[in-house]
This record gives sequence, C-alpha cells and structure tokens, in this order.
Amino acid sequence: MDRMIYTALSGANQILQRQAVVANDLANASTVGFKGQLSMFRAVPVNGAGLPTRTITAQTTPEADMSDGQIMHTGRALDVAVQGKGWLAVQGSDGQEAYTRAGDLQTDSTGVLRSGRFPVLGNDGQPIVLPLNAKVAIAHDGTISALGAGNDPKTLSAVAQLKLVDGSASNMIRGDDGLFRARPGAGGSSAPLPADDTVRVSSGALESSNVSPTATMVSMIDDARQFEMQMKMLSSADENARSANQLLSLK
Repeated sequence: MDRMIYTALSGANQILQRQAVVANDLANASTVGFKGQLSMFRAVPVNGAGLPTRTITAQTTPEADMSDGQIMHTGRALDVAVQGKGWLAVQGSDGQEAYTRAGDLQTDSTGVLRSGRFPVLGNDGQPIVLPLNAKVAIAHDGTISALGAGNDPKTLSAVAQLKLVDGSASNMIRGDDGLFRARPGAGGSSAPLPADDTVRVSSGALESSNVSPTATMVSMIDDARQFEMQMKMLSSADENARSANQLLSLK
C-alpha cells in the first residue's frame, strides 16, 4: 500500500509535467523547423534509510525527435530548408553559438541576417550583415550573393556564406530558448561545431515542424486518462487504509 501511494502520487505529478511538454509540442506544430520532444517515464526508489518500499516515478525528456519535417516551397529568396542532418548556426541570447532548422530568414534595419530574433552566423563565426535593399540569392552550399539596388546584374557577387554544421541527437542538446547546442564534454563546456562543406540547403523552401497534431492530441488524451487512473489508485489506497484501520479497531 505504501508503495502504491507513492507511485501513484508521483506518477500523477509527472504526467502533469509531461502534459506541459506535449502542449508545447502542439503549440509549435506550425513553427518552422521545430523538433518535437521525446518524453519517457521510469520508476526509481526513494533514497534514504527506512524507506525501502517507497517508489516514485520520474519523467524525463532526454532527446528531441530529429526526424525531418515536410518541405514547403515558398519561392522567397531568403527562405532556406536545410537538408539531411544539417543545421544553421546562429548567435544565441547568451552570445554563444547555437543551432536551428528555422530557415525563414530576414534582415533587420541594419542589414543583420536573422532567424527569428537570433543573428545568423557565417563561416567566420560572425553575424552576417547584408547590403540594405539588395537583391539576395542563396546557393545550395549556403553562399549568399547580393546585387545592390540599381546595379548591373553582372555585378552580382558573393558577400557571405551560411555556417552549416552536421549535427545529430548524439552530439546536440536542446536549450530552454528552443535552440540546440553542442553537448558539453567531460569538462562541462562545449565547443562550437565545425562547419561542414557537405551540408546543403534548398533555397526558396522551408522545413515544417515534425510534430503531428493528430498524434499529439492522441497523446494528450492518453495522458489525461493516465492521470485519472493515478487518481483512482490513490482513492483505492485510501479506501484500503480505512478498511484496514476499521479491522484493527475491532481487536
């Protein structure tokens, strides 16, 4: 009974946390380049003397779903879809290098190329700055060419190159800001991933989120039913305890 109470109580709490993860995935089902989170449950014993029968449930999100989303063709010059296991390098809010698949790029009033609110980095590790009001084209290898307003088309020239890296779930970890970073090493620090010349992008296209709204809704319903089951287990444990107390009082 003791184990039943602790398992059910901790399970209900962890299911609520999982619901937050699933809800976040559902909210980003239409976010460009978004990768869903994988969630797992495991039973662990309570540490401490005198509690050998008590067990709790822990919920973790160890990895992200790295499967590709669908490619949507937009025809917009600054839209890029990264192919394979490639990632775009951007500068995070902490000033460190981070990675994203969100290829809906745009320039701000100063010409800085951005993915959302994050500056996009070039092969030199610095934010890319494009000429204002220029016509831009992005090649498959990430080379950015610009043509100034009113200039001869023959003057189209390369001005920067996107830093593209090859990353996978084994060497990348998701941050709270939605960006991915290189997994820390044994010393607790992480170094930027090197540029990979083999990574390619598709210009005029975007990668959609890999979250399935239908599957996510089914997961939310399943979590709700599991939460209800945990509550019934707590009620059953309480009823069993009351019945045991009544039997003991008769002696």
